[in-house]
Order: sequence, then C-alpha cells, then structure tokens
Amino acid sequence: MPLLLFRSLWTNGFDLDAALADVSSGLFDGIEGPVPDNSPERVSFIERIASEGIPYIAEVTTGGGYVPFDRSAAAQLEDLRRKLDIAAPTNPQFVTCLAGCDAWSPTTSIDFLGQALEIARQRGLTVAFETHRSRSTFNPWVTATILRQVPALRLTCDFSHWCCVCERLVLNEEPGLVALFARHALHVHARVGYAQGPQVPDPAAPEYATELQSHERWWEILASARPANAPFTMTPEFGPDGYLQTAPYTKAPAANLDDVNRWMARRLRERFGAALAIAERAR
Repeated sequence: MPLLLFRSLWTNGFDLDAALADVSSGLFDGIEGPVPDNSPERVSFIERIASEGIPYIAEVTTGGGYVPFDRSAAAQLEDLRRKLDIAAPTNPQFVTCLAGCDAWSPTTSIDFLGQALEIARQRGLTVAFETHRSRSTFNPWVTATILRQVPALRLTCDFSHWCCVCERLVLNEEPGLVALFARHALHVHARVGYAQGPQVPDPAAPEYATELQSHERWWEILASARPANAPFTMTPEFGPDGYLQTAPYTKAPAANLDDVNRWMARRLRERFGAALAIAERAR
C-alpha cells in the first residue's frame, strides 16, 4: 500500500509553481487545490497539471467559499454542479469537497449529500466530503448519523476541526466512531488540532506531543482500513487565514507554514511509509 503525500495550494497562497517545486524535491507526490474560477487562469492551470503528469486532487467548496455564506441547499447543489464541471477536465484522482451547513438539520444534510453523490456519479467523479467546521460534518456524532443513512458517502478526514468544535481530543473517547469513519475514509488532511483550535502552532513542539500522537493514532486506524494495494493519501494542511497564530500588534506568525508542512510531510513519510510497506507485505 503506497503512501502518497499531496502539497496543498491553500497552505502556500495558491502558488502552483512553489507547490510543483515541492513535488520535484521528492517530499510530495502531487498537489491538492481548487481549479481557478477565472477562465484564462483555469485554462493555464489545467494545461500545467496535465503537462506535469502528477497526481492531482481537486478541491471544491459550496455556498460561497470555505465558509457556507449561502445556506440554501438548492444553491449549494447548483454550486457543486458548476464546480465539478470546472474540475472534471483535470482528471483528478478524486475531489475533496466542503459542502453543506452546520445550521441544517440532519435530515436536510442527509438529503443534500445523497443528491450531491448523484451529481458526482453523473460526472464520473469520486467525491470525498471533508469533516469540517461550519459544514454538515461539523462534529463526529452528526457525521456518524449521516454515514448510517448515506452509506456510499466517502470522507476526507480532517479530525483537527472536531478537536476545536468539541473542545477536546474527542476521538480518544470514541473508538467505535473512529472505526466507522475509517470505513468511509478516502483521504486525510493531516493537520493537528487541539482543544482551543484546529491548528497547533507547531506540531514539532514538545508541548503538543499529546495532540500529535492522538492524531497519528487516529490516522493509523484509517490506514489499516484501506483495501490492499489502494494508496493511502494524506495532505499536510497547516494553513493561514486565522489558523496560524500571530502575535498581537505586529501580527508576526508563530511559525513558518512552509517549514511546518514540510516537517509534517517528513514525519508522515517516516511514520506511515515504512509501516504501510510492511503491512502490504504481510497481507
């Protein structure tokens, strides 16, 4: 079972050249990010992805962006149709999608996600819905309810969000739910959350060892549930936009995001790469 690591465009200011340089270094295998909405930029992006011949995960959001400012389920479904049509020409490995709204009832989310799966099926695309604050999958118990009603749903697991929403390393208390999520997991966003936020300042810092080790245990359960010969894909996703802590007044960043994401990639290579190879030989 190969480990494939993806460089997130969101984490580096959507700098495609820089992301491709990180892939060329050998630390990452591919890139993950949105296809530009702007038509000329989109054409250039699609051509560049095709010419590089590297794995690509498309990213799609509904409802106005990373946060769903438009709560209308119908509008979000239309948004999904349009953005999947934009992403399709890149021939992505799959699409990771931020969709739905935390303000919806579970019934509304279940109906919405069932329709979203059909929209993706019609386009021949595999879509994994991210576990994310402000979305239908904003906490583990609601997500579990949705999965039991929409068993075909696949997840991009970013458990850091749930640490923030639930104000604790919540999955340490829910081994049964972790096993459920593992059966539905397609991809992992490897960011480390803590009780007061979705991103520790630096996962290498000793004061966050407990948080790092907890996330790694959860990711190991996801990896063990992957089918034989199926790649285990992960994206280090320490990002900006308020995730990265800054000092008051000066706004000096607590860490260098490129350094943090590269450290996380090396950590994942060391911890998961060899383990997955051993597990594959043992099957």
